[in-house]
Amino acid sequence: MGDAHASATGELPALRRAIVDPSAIRENVAHVASLVAPAAVMAVVKADGYGHGALTAARAALEGGAERLGVADVDEALALRAAGIQAPVLAWLHGHDPSFGEAVEHGISVGVSTRLQLERAVEAGTTTRPALVHLKIDTGLGRNGLQKAEWEPVFEAAGDAIASGRIRLEGLFSHLSNADDEEDRAQLDAFLEAEQLLRSLGADPGIRHLASTAGALRLPETRLDLVRLGIGAYGLSPFDDATSAELGLRPAMRLESRLFSVKRVAAGTGVSYGYTYRTDRDTWLGLVPLGYADGIPRHVSNTGSVRVGDQVHRIVGRVAMDQFVVDLGEHEAQVGDRVVLFGDAERGEPTANDWARAASTINYEIVTRLGRRVKRVTA
Repeated sequence: MGDAHASATGELPALRRAIVDPSAIRENVAHVASLVAPAAVMAVVKADGYGHGALTAARAALEGGAERLGVADVDEALALRAAGIQAPVLAWLHGHDPSFGEAVEHGISVGVSTRLQLERAVEAGTTTRPALVHLKIDTGLGRNGLQKAEWEPVFEAAGDAIASGRIRLEGLFSHLSNADDEEDRAQLDAFLEAEQLLRSLGADPGIRHLASTAGALRLPETRLDLVRLGIGAYGLSPFDDATSAELGLRPAMRLESRLFSVKRVAAGTGVSYGYTYRTDRDTWLGLVPLGYADGIPRHVSNTGSVRVGDQVHRIVGRVAMDQFVVDLGEHEAQVGDRVVLFGDAERGEPTANDWARAASTINYEIVTRLGRRVKRVTA
């Protein structure tokens, strides 16, 4: 998807752009860091920085006080290293038979979720340059991570590897389900049980981390030594019952375009494929040149809204691959008028949360699904 690298002060790129504000990321990270202290913050910049540009997000987060960065896979971490980011980076999702040679070479920490991954880390590490390892345990999410029956044998094997000098155990971590507070506290209990077992076997767990944005903000006891700040770094709320502003966060992305066409149509005019919408009056229709090829959910057909000038209008008819239509009513809009799909509610704009509700999904998906044709520019 490319990184946010151009200036938003220049001419509007053709058709579509996402404006990313690094200062918002910086301020969001600083805000959460102040709330969770003395726990440290790892800023998660996977999936191209949740669609905001990984390098832009990484730099802003580090400026905001993040001590570490998190990514899904080693390739994402290597891209950060190639761009000059030297901060500690953890990658935790690996292939079925991983090789960690490049991770060791570039000082990238790896999350180890299986016995095989531990063995591959040992193979890659040396006594002069050990593999940096965070052991991941499954405390109830049911995804990757060591199951309880595996804890003791893998912890013992890790102890042998530590003694050999081929790995350095940097941390122990897991991931909350965010199902409810009771379930998350049960996961915390399981985590502390695993930590106690690891210590009883003679290993120091290092940095303990369990909470992402939701846990860090709602369950202080889950913060431990470090929190992994993902969606919150980008100014979006992980909760259905709290807005970004209520959490002290500011959205870092505004998606916008321009009206490509404006036309007057009669009542009863069918709009877009399948005529799922017909005008109920004479009206103006505006055409916006973004579609599902750009990450606009087809599910916002007839449900989503955009802002044109100082007015909000509904998307009507089916979203197509490259475009969608809005019913402008009697709004005297012109070709070339700015269209804001989502941004900051404090500016009167529809939000990623609004779009998520319209598409029956979550705000995470709205920002991360934007396609390559959407130009990222920095504010």
